Amino acid sequence: MKEFTSFDVAAVVRELKGAIIDSRVSNVYQLDSKTLLIKLHKPDKPAFGLILESSKRLHLTSYIVEKPIVPPAFCMALRKYLRNGFLKNVEQYEFERVVIFSFKTKAGELELVLELFGEGNIILIDGKGKIVQALTYKRMRDRSILRGEIFAFAPSGGKNPLKVSKEDLLKELKNLGDVEIVRALTRCLSIGGTYSEEILLRAGIDKTKLCNMLSEVEVNIIYDNLQILLSQVLTGKLEPCIVLDESGGFMDVVPFRLKRYERLECKFFSSFNGALDEFYIQIGTVEKATANLEVDKLTREAERLKRIMESQKKTFAEAEADVLKNKKIGDMIYAHAGELQVLLDKFWIAKKNGKDWNTIVSEILAEKRSGLKPSVFFESLDVKSLIIYVKIDGLSFGLDLHGRLYDDAGRYYERSKRAKQKMNGAKASLDETCKKLAEIEAKIKQAETLTYAKPNEVAKELAKRKIKGKQWFEKFRWFTSSDGFLIVAGKDAVSNEVLIKKYTSADDIVFHADVTGAPFVIIKTGGKKPSEQCIREAGEFAAAFSRAWREGFASTDVYWIKPDQLSKGAPSGEHVPHGAFVVSGKRNWLRGVPLKVAVGITATKDESKIKFIGGPADAVKAKTNVYVIIVPGNLTGKELLRHVLKAVSKKTSKEKQKELLKTSVEEIREFIPYNTGKILGE
Repeated sequence: MKEFTSFDVAAVVRELKGAIIDSRVSNVYQLDSKTLLIKLHKPDKPAFGLILESSKRLHLTSYIVEKPIVPPAFCMALRKYLRNGFLKNVEQYEFERVVIFSFKTKAGELELVLELFGEGNIILIDGKGKIVQALTYKRMRDRSILRGEIFAFAPSGGKNPLKVSKEDLLKELKNLGDVEIVRALTRCLSIGGTYSEEILLRAGIDKTKLCNMLSEVEVNIIYDNLQILLSQVLTGKLEPCIVLDESGGFMDVVPFRLKRYERLECKFFSSFNGALDEFYIQIGTVEKATANLEVDKLTREAERLKRIMESQKKTFAEAEADVLKNKKIGDMIYAHAGELQVLLDKFWIAKKNGKDWNTIVSEILAEKRSGLKPSVFFESLDVKSLIIYVKIDGLSFGLDLHGRLYDDAGRYYERSKRAKQKMNGAKASLDETCKKLAEIEAKIKQAETLTYAKPNEVAKELAKRKIKGKQWFEKFRWFTSSDGFLIVAGKDAVSNEVLIKKYTSADDIVFHADVTGAPFVIIKTGGKKPSEQCIREAGEFAAAFSRAWREGFASTDVYWIKPDQLSKGAPSGEHVPHGAFVVSGKRNWLRGVPLKVAVGITATKDESKIKFIGGPADAVKAKTNVYVIIVPGNLTGKELLRHVLKAVSKKTSKEKQKELLKTSVEEIREFIPYNTGKILGE
């Protein structure tokens, strides 16, 4: 699928309206230069991950995606404005490839505009229509995307197919004359080549037929088939599917079956969002898996960069040596200025006395052999250029007999300065080449890794990234009893209310600790009679997560009742708060229930990963022999969590110890009441 069409946008938006309206923005992530992931939450529902990629795609995702450690500036700006805001509407603009998300936030009414045409863009607009932030800022002939300016939509490429009449379509096509009908439809309705061809296929009209050759009847047939497609997408009569090529690879993804693909196999989905999600994640994986085709090209580029690096290293080393050498010569001239000036004067005095240069050089060399200063510095004379070469402390350099000594020192300092500039330039070039080489080598490593990855391994990797849909009870605290009953507890007033009103059946059993500030706990009996052991475990769960734990009690009383003994009816003049219920009739008591919980580990079904479990001690013991028991105590926060993790790891093999100690302590936080306590026996 090379691009989103206006039909694709309409289908996605229709599904999104039913799924994410009135959800809260919990966070915003920027996955790359063009892609956003917006995390959305609705009460009593799993989180939504909404992908927005400018110029390319829009859909919900059920996969875990890699997020950058440091969010870019655009992402931070969106977090500032949108986080904790509510998504109030999502709509397609004029059947164009433009989607508008409307938010209600602390900053007021805001809109996020996603453009899926051309290079695309994502733009945040305030309630007055001004641009607050944009993924890409630019000036254009017909509009500008600049901060603070009034936002304007891009001029339409054609008429809105939802508003065009038969007469309008006939007039538009006749005006286009000798243009092929497939091109004309694409141009005047902006519906893309795929759907222009689909309409003509369904109408039975040759796509290459010229507009001025069309009869009015043919235009009517074209119009009728356009309306059929529009009706399908707008009424939600979708058949979302991924179109497979002859080898079984993903070829396209469409909201309903197209005549152009009738001879190809299709993989159907329950939603268009689901089809898009699967299509793009698989296409991305295939692109990575075929990256090995670029290995040779990347290797050649790496070799070229290595050769450049060697040359740059040599240039840098030479420049660095020149910097030191010329500065040292300048310093040497100043350090021996008096002696060097005497040597230069000897040459000119002898010359004035009528001696030739060869004679003067012979006399100076004789003095050098006698060890007379400053003649010992003398090395040679270039008669043609009148440069005298001297050597001091093993360093040879030339002095101009025509010039002044300090001018010579200045020239060497200047050479040192120029060499330093050259050295800095060489260093910058070398660093850039090193960076490019590192990127190329990383790509080569990734490509080579994927080359050896078998298809089923790729599938396994995708399966790991798939976010598994949560069961209803996973939104609460829960465990399974030692004899297999599901036991669920509320977390707060809201979840208490929901648990009793929505998820409690007539044959379930309800528990509550005899203290203010305790969750309701239910045994989901499924029509079966729970054992005394199960009732005791549910009572321990109710006691442990009550306020008695926070107060440091060793035990507390718990009662259990049937659901029909709970009501919201309060005596006249009294009020039953949210999450609380009035209990009538007989209560069945469990006296002196000890406050304790256990945390342990088990392996997943395929034994590929360690899984933490928690709950009453007997329930955990029934599932694992690797566990610790926790009771009320003074340890809190991460100190307690690390203590528990370390204690559990000590009861495992050395291999598992290493794996366990690498896991996040956050994985066990939910199992420990109030995140306070101590390990029993310590």
